[in-house]
Amino acid sequence: MNDRLNKLKLDFETQVILGNTNPKFSGVTSTMLQTSKIQKTLIKLAILGNHHVDNSIPTLTFWQAVKLCRKPLPSGLFRIYHARRNDEMIQALILKHLFGCKIKILFTSTAQRYHSKLTCFLMSKMDAVISTCTQAANYLSVPPSAIVPHGIDTKRYLPATNKAELVEKLGFNQQKLIGIFGRVRAQKGIQIFVDACLAVLKKQPGYTAIICGAWDDKALVEQLKIKIASSGLTEQIVFLGEQKFEQIPELFKACSIVMALSDNEGFGLTALEAMSCDAAVIATQAGAWPDVIEDGVDGYLIPIKDTQSAIDRLNFLIEKPSLTEKISNAAVKKIRDKYSIETEANALVNIYQQLQ
Repeated sequence: MNDRLNKLKLDFETQVILGNTNPKFSGVTSTMLQTSKIQKTLIKLAILGNHHVDNSIPTLTFWQAVKLCRKPLPSGLFRIYHARRNDEMIQALILKHLFGCKIKILFTSTAQRYHSKLTCFLMSKMDAVISTCTQAANYLSVPPSAIVPHGIDTKRYLPATNKAELVEKLGFNQQKLIGIFGRVRAQKGIQIFVDACLAVLKKQPGYTAIICGAWDDKALVEQLKIKIASSGLTEQIVFLGEQKFEQIPELFKACSIVMALSDNEGFGLTALEAMSCDAAVIATQAGAWPDVIEDGVDGYLIPIKDTQSAIDRLNFLIEKPSLTEKISNAAVKKIRDKYSIETEANALVNIYQQLQ
């Protein structure tokens, strides 16, 4: 690590610094790390802080960032500091105003809520603010400079060669799977998923529903298991619990239908991952899903907390397998064309270059 830092210290052509202040691995951290692996092939960058960073990407300490940025680039252009958290905005402002660093600061706002006074103040000091979806942008007092949606790794999340064979390999008795992915708690709409499956699967013995994710609310899980057992569908509605990282794409690929039923989402990558894996998606109007899904074309949108709509759409897709296939095929194409990690990385690099 020290060799890498010392080498970077002399590379004054680094154009972009990415904030990385959180020692805990989060969705924000994951997004930053994934896009940076593509961005580094397009522009010289470094990450300020070494949390969760592998040796393929250069990192900086704060004092190395001070030394690097006290002068502009050899071309005369300023470097870009890309912040995604409040403390990263503060860090960048300290660099700029206390140490006189020649940087321009970009902030990505993803929150779908009204911001605190502190956040609003910090954002007012940014050179540019961007957002990830329309709903998040609507909470900004000033329209964002751009909306850059998150992308997914389409090389990891891709259709199965043979879905039926994969389902059998994973150990499920039924031929087709319906899934919901994410931490198991009420906010994720797990109870609506179970109620929809209870209503529909009694007449559909060829389907198994899987609930994939860590149990945040164990009391809710126990309540739902009792409800499932009393309906005699224990074999058809299964709680898988938390899965290994490498197993998750396989489960997405095995699903014919995926439901994403959250009350709210910061963005909601699970729906995109499912679409990329050739699943027909039924999603609530939360997060970025209304931006991503064209209702009836490459997925279906339903109101939040609407169990009957979930039942109706699920039954509709099961009864029309040819339509399910058409929807899922269109979804794969949309994600490949518009929501890959490469698309996101390229869009961010274009913004960096415009801001310089």
